[in-house]
Amino acid sequence: MANILLINARAYQTRVALLEDGLCVEYYTENPDSLNLAGNIYRGQVRRVLPGMQAAFVDIGLPKAAFLYVDDVGDPWSNTDVPPGPTVIPSAPAGADPAAPPSIEGLLRPGQDLMVQVAKEPLGEKGPRVTNYISLPSCHLVMMPLVSHVGVSRRIESLEERARLRALVTELRPSETGFIVRTAAENLSREKLEAEINFLHSMWQAVCRRWETARAPALIHRDLSVSLRSVRDLASQDIDRLIIDSPDEHRQVRDFVSTFMPDLMRQIELYDQPVPIFQAYGVDQALQNCRRRKVWLRSGGYIIFQHTEALTAVDVNTGRYVGKRNLEETMLNTNLEAVEEIARQLRLRNIGGLIVIDFIDMQQDESKEKVVKSLKEALSRDRSKTNVLDMSHLGLVEMTRKRVRAPWVVKEQQPCPYCNGEAMVRQPAEVCREIFRALEAEAGREAEKKQAEAERVLLKAHPEVHALLENEEKANLACLAAHLGLKVEIAANKSLHLEEFALEKGGRVRLWPIHGQSREGDDFMSGFMT
Repeated sequence: MANILLINARAYQTRVALLEDGLCVEYYTENPDSLNLAGNIYRGQVRRVLPGMQAAFVDIGLPKAAFLYVDDVGDPWSNTDVPPGPTVIPSAPAGADPAAPPSIEGLLRPGQDLMVQVAKEPLGEKGPRVTNYISLPSCHLVMMPLVSHVGVSRRIESLEERARLRALVTELRPSETGFIVRTAAENLSREKLEAEINFLHSMWQAVCRRWETARAPALIHRDLSVSLRSVRDLASQDIDRLIIDSPDEHRQVRDFVSTFMPDLMRQIELYDQPVPIFQAYGVDQALQNCRRRKVWLRSGGYIIFQHTEALTAVDVNTGRYVGKRNLEETMLNTNLEAVEEIARQLRLRNIGGLIVIDFIDMQQDESKEKVVKSLKEALSRDRSKTNVLDMSHLGLVEMTRKRVRAPWVVKEQQPCPYCNGEAMVRQPAEVCREIFRALEAEAGREAEKKQAEAERVLLKAHPEVHALLENEEKANLACLAAHLGLKVEIAANKSLHLEEFALEKGGRVRLWPIHGQSREGDDFMSGFMT
């Protein structure tokens, strides 16, 4: 089937989806109030230098300072790395040993202005990670103004074509600049390569001019919008159809393609059907499935994705699949089927960083090698760089996938206000026991105040907890109330969370929330005690 790039553009959000053989494999979004940062170039100012971490915090005008590691600062000993514009790299300290590895305190100082580019967007509580090595991508080339090197994409397999492209770019490039030839440049003519090199050089000169006039912190270059960036970066995926549902976005894409990728003009279509484009092509359903932890396989097995701050754990299970011949074959077939789905889900969910896959245990080394080989082959279609290690004795495969942006599923979610992000709640029986302890504590408070016999207590709880107190826990509640000298009346309130309950006595109301200590006050309980 055809490879299709879908663009759904609206004033409130732009969404892009890549379909391969009818399945959604990549998905990107951009909102007007939170534009993507990766690829943007800033004139930043060093705020803090941290020798203990060999890093620095750089103010680029965002709420959180950017993180700059020492390896992302340009080589201070090489004059060839200084661009023909702003001096973004300090000179070597007097008496420094050229053979010694650079230290962050020798490269940067607080208050120093620095040209940086966002390499990784903010993730969680962390600010963006930036680099001093600037890169300017286009459809067929990536310009690197701070290095003098020419590389060719490994996906171009022909040795003759690789040599031709390397020789042409080396001849045409401006002095002391570097380039990477992208996969889409295969068989590209000399004239088109020269035009693109000149375009990138002009873009770099414009960045240098903005650097001279800007005052830190300032944005001096913004990357393309998500739709144009997707067209630029996915051109090498042999796109058969490029379908856009917005006339304005359709015109912008046509103008961009006509300038840089004229061969793609015939594939551009304007979608004008009444059914929403993502619904018509099954993308909305695929995205909805991505919001769930469990992904079912056709055989009846399933995969579980669990995100943590440090890594993503993937667990493979046989589920309803019982196999046909023997246990080893059943385990192998389930793992091989899971491999394809895992590779697709990693791309679709945009999961990066450290990933640990717990495959179903297999006894034969040949089976383990076959699963790992299949995983590497499935990941070869991924544009993001991946590294897969061999399977351990425990059946675990560790791998990494380059992370530039946070997974879109994580970006569109927030911690659950009920479970506080724990994804678990206490059982109703445990809530009942917590209520018993709260009654004891309440009776103790009254005894400390040397008050007379306690008044009637009104207990309100979630309907599930209320039902338990009226039945299985009724005797325990009555025994405790008699022991404490309390008259407890219970009522159900569906407005309360499963773990919440409220005690009202003598006109005073106390609420025990999900996590934390109790609070009191009539204003706090307004709406609960009705």
